Amino acid sequence: MRLTLTQRLSLVFVALLLACSAVSAWLQIRASMRHEQVVVQRVSFGLADHIAGRAQLMDASGWRPDAVRTLFSQLMAVNPSVELYLLDNQGRIVGDAAPSGHLKRRQIDLEPIRRFLSGARLPILGDDPRSTAARKVFSVAPVRVDGRNAGYVYVVLQGETHDTAVESRVMDGVLAPSLLTLGLVGLLALVMGLLAFRLITRPLRALTQAVRQFDANGEKAAALADTDADHPPADEISILREAFAQMGRRIAEQWQALARQDQQRRDLMASISHDLRTPLTSLHGYLETLRIKDHMLGTQERHRYLDIAIAQSAKVGHLAQELFELARLESGLVRPELEIFSLAELAQDVTQKYALAAQARGQAMSVDMTPLPPVRADLAMVERVLTNLLDNAIRHNPSGTRIQLRLRAVDNTRVEVDVMDDGPPLPEAVRNTLFEYAPQKSGGGSGGLGLIVVQRLLMLQGEKISLVEQRGQTIFRFYLPMAKKGAQA
Repeated sequence: MRLTLTQRLSLVFVALLLACSAVSAWLQIRASMRHEQVVVQRVSFGLADHIAGRAQLMDASGWRPDAVRTLFSQLMAVNPSVELYLLDNQGRIVGDAAPSGHLKRRQIDLEPIRRFLSGARLPILGDDPRSTAARKVFSVAPVRVDGRNAGYVYVVLQGETHDTAVESRVMDGVLAPSLLTLGLVGLLALVMGLLAFRLITRPLRALTQAVRQFDANGEKAAALADTDADHPPADEISILREAFAQMGRRIAEQWQALARQDQQRRDLMASISHDLRTPLTSLHGYLETLRIKDHMLGTQERHRYLDIAIAQSAKVGHLAQELFELARLESGLVRPELEIFSLAELAQDVTQKYALAAQARGQAMSVDMTPLPPVRADLAMVERVLTNLLDNAIRHNPSGTRIQLRLRAVDNTRVEVDVMDDGPPLPEAVRNTLFEYAPQKSGGGSGGLGLIVVQRLLMLQGEKISLVEQRGQTIFRFYLPMAKKGAQA
C-alpha cells in the first residue's frame, strides 16, 4: 500500500520524535548520574583524609591487618554505601573488609588518585576493586608514618550496596517519574506535530484534489484561481497552487484555441467546397454548352463563353494556389530567411505591378513614404504580404476607390507599413473574424485565405497585422524591424 505524503511525513516525524526522546532520556539519565557522582564526591571529599588521620592503621612492625579490617567493617556498617581499602605506594590492595570472593582486582590505577590529590575537576572516577571494568567516584588520602608516605586510604563512595539499592528502586524513585514525564511530553509533541502536519498539508491536499478533478475546460482551475484572488501567495504551497491555477487557465485557453481552430478548419473546408463548386459548376456549364451548341453558336458568342470559362478556371486556380500556400505555411517546414533590403524599392516594384490592374477598375493607386533605412526581414515573404494586401484592396473595392501604400519610420527601430483605402467599411462580422477561418468571408472569390496567408507570413517573422479604421479609411498595418547599423545582409 502506497502512503500519502502526509502519512510519510507523519511517520518520519514519529521516528525522529522517538529517536530524540530516546537520546533525551539517555542524556537526562547520564546527566543525573553525573550530577549525583559530583555531589557524592564533593560531600565526601575529606572522608579518606579523616580516616587516615585518626586511625592507627600501621605501627613500627608494618600494617595492622586486623585493625584495618575491624575499622573498615565498623565504618561500612555505619555507611553501607562506602567500601574502604588500604593501598600501598604501588596501588596494591593490602587491606580490606570485603567478603570472601568479592574482590576482582588487587591493583588500583594510581593516575586518578594523583588527579584527586592535585585538586582536579570533579567527578574523578577510579578503579572499583569489586569489578574488572567498572569505575566509580572515590575519596583518597595518603597514610603517613614518621613523615613519609606509606600508602593510601582508598574509599569507594558508591559501592555494591549502593548499586543494589539503585537497581532495585531506581524505577520506583527517580527514573520512572522522569521517563513518565518524558513520555507525556513526547506524546503531547506527537499529537501537536501530527495536527500541525495536517494543517500545513491541507492546502496541498486541496491542490491534489483540484488536480485530480482538473478538466480541459479549465473550470476547476478557474475556480481555484478565484479563491486565491484576494489572498497573495504566502508560502510555497500557495505559490504552487497559484502556478497550477495559471497552468490550468493556460491549458484551458490552448484547448479552447485548438477546438476553435478545429471548428475553423471545418468551416474552411465547407467554405472552400462552396467556393470551388461555384466556379467549377459555371465552368462545366459553359463547356457543356459549347459542346452541345457548337454548330449553333457564332464566333463572337463562342469567344464570350470561352472567356467566361477561362475566368472561372482562373478563380479555381487562384483559390487552389492560396490553399496550397496556407497548408505549406502551417506545416512548420517554412522558415524565414532574413536579409537586409530596401523596403522603399520593394514597395515601388509591387505598386507598379498592380497599377494597371487598379487603373482598369477605375481606381487610383499611390505610394507615400519618407526616407527609410533598410529593414531586416524575409524579402519574398514581405513581397507576398504586400501583393496579397494590394490585390485584396483592388478586388474588393468599387471603382473610384483610392488605394495608398504608406511607409513611415517609428521609434528608430521599426518601419510602419500601411495599406489603406477609402472604400466602403468592412461589416462588423467580417472585422471580428478577418484573420481567421470563417465562412462569412467566402463568396468573394478567394475564400478569405489571402489575409490568413498574410498573417501567417508575418507571424513567422515575429510580427503581426492589424486592422485600423479611421476617418473613413480601412487600414491594414504591420511593422518591420530596421536593420541594425553595421549589420550585413
